[in-house]
Order: sequence, then C-alpha cells, then structure tokens
Amino acid sequence: MSKNKLSKWIPEICYEEEADGLSSHIPFIQVPKEEEMPSVLYVFESRETGEHEPGLEGNPVPVVELDLHQYADLYTLKNKLSATVYDEVRCALGLEPLKDAVAKGQKITSNIREKLETK
Repeated sequence: MSKNKLSKWIPEICYEEEADGLSSHIPFIQVPKEEEMPSVLYVFESRETGEHEPGLEGNPVPVVELDLHQYADLYTLKNKLSATVYDEVRCALGLEPLKDAVAKGQKITSNIREKLETK
C-alpha cells in the first residue's frame, strides 16, 4: 500500500497456466504504478471438516474451517533485521542462511552459463 495515503487497492494473487510463461507457475501480484508490494499478505486457509449443514435451500453444504495465515516479504525483513536475525528467520522457515543460499545459486548460474557456452 502506498505510504502517503490510505489505499483501497487489494492485491490479487495471479497464476500463469503455461510453464514457459513469465513467472513459470510461480504466483505473482500485478502492482499498480502508484502502489507498493505489500510487506505482509494475509491468506485464509479453507478446509472442509467433513461435516455438512443445511444451506439456504435446505441442501447439505460442507462445513468449512478458516485459519488465517500471514506471509512476510523476506526482502522487507532482510532490509529491517540484522544479518544474524534474518538468517534465524530463514532457518525457521526451512531455508538456508543467506550466504549459503547465494553461494549455491551462484554455482547453479555458473553451471548453466558453462553449458550454454559449450553449445
């Protein structure tokens, strides 16, 4: 949301259907020019309980439980936390410390470049 005003913009999570698309099946949010990517997303997990109750017309309707989840932007956390605390957060999420992840990413990129150069 824009820092200068209270916005009514609601982020919409989108998906591409094609694997060779721009985001390769990774969800994306189309952010308008005047807005900023949210630093936190709130998403409800919806899960049927296996029970049913009568709907408006008397037909059985599944009973659903909703649990609210919060997803923080790691880019925001990286800029606001110390490197040590940021790595603790990454590890708590099942990710490697940043230096290790960067080193592995650089190795993968190097291997891809080598393969492209030999073609």
